[in-house]
Amino acid sequence: MRELSRKEKTEFNKLQKRLRRNVGNAIVDYNMIEEGDKVMVCLSGGKDSYGMLDILINLQHSAPVNFELVAVNLDQKQPGFPEHVLPEYLDGMDVPYYILEKDTYSIVKEVVPEGKTTCGLCSRLRRGSLYGFAQEIGASKIALGHHRDDIVETLFLNMFFNGSLKAMPPKLLSDDKKNVVIRPLAYCKEKDLAAYADYKAFPIIPCNLCGSQDNLQRVQVKKMLAQWEREYPGRTETIFRSIRNVAPSQLADTELFDFSSLRAEQIDTDLHIPVVNVVNL
Repeated sequence: MRELSRKEKTEFNKLQKRLRRNVGNAIVDYNMIEEGDKVMVCLSGGKDSYGMLDILINLQHSAPVNFELVAVNLDQKQPGFPEHVLPEYLDGMDVPYYILEKDTYSIVKEVVPEGKTTCGLCSRLRRGSLYGFAQEIGASKIALGHHRDDIVETLFLNMFFNGSLKAMPPKLLSDDKKNVVIRPLAYCKEKDLAAYADYKAFPIIPCNLCGSQDNLQRVQVKKMLAQWEREYPGRTETIFRSIRNVAPSQLADTELFDFSSLRAEQIDTDLHIPVVNVVNL
């Protein structure tokens, strides 16, 4: 952690308490971590996963349940990837860790045409490798570092480009029913995590597989939400609350709500309702 002034220490303590509270509330609300869980914390080398691991380690000491943490990094063999950074950092942490080596980089570069977006295939390959490894080490939960802003961005990505109303759930059962994925940072703002990473001086490793790719759909959605947030502060939080306050009868999905059976209540015409004579005074 870098040297802090007195004012910075005060601000850091407030920030740390807020992040711990947000993570703790998310864990409780979605029953993310239970007694005896072995949680595989996926560490990418980015600010979010560093923050997630750091906060979970702190909460582990005060949590009402006993659980185990295991940090796992997937080395995808990107050219120039600094392989020494994460092991050196994790050696100083009170947590066991694994560096899983899978050359997904070569697969992505071979399959995806030059100039096309690599994120989709890259994430699928990464997810498959991590899911399989979680079963190998007996992990009961897989913790990913997606935060509130990621979830809101995904909501709009799916609406704008996939025609579906879905985001990233804080807790998810994998399609094969063999892994439970949790997102402890679901209530955390990205700007809080960025500030926390700056205070803690995490050794950030940028993803250089895809380059900058400023035209990515997610980048464009992020810019849109940032503009909205500048014009209407708090809008992102309001949108996130809407994900937790869904009214299926007010949408149009016939699988979620039985619109076809809706009928108005019938008036019983046999009822004799007395007629009140109105006298004009």
